[in-house]
Amino acid sequence: MNVVKLPWAGIKVEHENNSLVIDPFYNFPSDLGTPMGKLYPLDEFGQTDAVLLTHVHPDHYDPEAIKRFYGVDIPIYVPMDTLEYVKGHGFTSVIGVPLEDVLAVEAFTVIPTYSVDGLGDPQIAWIVSAGGKKIIHCGDTLWHGYWWKIKNEHGPFDAAFLPVNGPVTQFPNVTPASKEPIVMTPEQAVSAAIALEAKLLVPIHFDLVNNPPFYTPAADINKRVTRSAEENQITVKWLETKETLAL
Repeated sequence: MNVVKLPWAGIKVEHENNSLVIDPFYNFPSDLGTPMGKLYPLDEFGQTDAVLLTHVHPDHYDPEAIKRFYGVDIPIYVPMDTLEYVKGHGFTSVIGVPLEDVLAVEAFTVIPTYSVDGLGDPQIAWIVSAGGKKIIHCGDTLWHGYWWKIKNEHGPFDAAFLPVNGPVTQFPNVTPASKEPIVMTPEQAVSAAIALEAKLLVPIHFDLVNNPPFYTPAADINKRVTRSAEENQITVKWLETKETLAL
């Protein structure tokens, strides 16, 4: 199994002649300001057999990019509660998935599992297995109490792709504004990797969005992840966009 890093939280998982992408993203939402890094057209990463979505926030679900680069007929697997919303964008093969269902997607076994969204919206994490390797991609989840249940039922994992930017937000439709992060902090991501028994922590969801006070990420993300990982003897693999992790 190979995993290619896409911008922000996206990844492409490859095995033999098959691939799938999780949370592919190209069109930057105007509410998030100006991107702090480069976004790449999805066709620069090649075609894919299926799309998996953790949730439908616009920095994880980009319907226009999916249509443009993959077509309206690409199979898209989504949390059950978002099925009609995604179908409403004109896609012809949208599959709503119940938690803990076991799905065969080309060469992969995929399982939607527990996640907790920072705004209370439907969100799942994806477990993907192929060729004797297993990864988990956790979208932009909060810290939650399901980590040990996931580990007991599905772990250990060869790699855990975990969000690390711990942003504090002031969204106009969420008042009063909370001072609590809506995504895991660097230290929480390391704790989640420990709970999941992940051989590798691969940070995602950082270094692209910074638009205070609307969206203010944590400071010193790389240093904090590295320090916490060293203190807890967790191996971290930082991936640049387009870089490949061979498992």
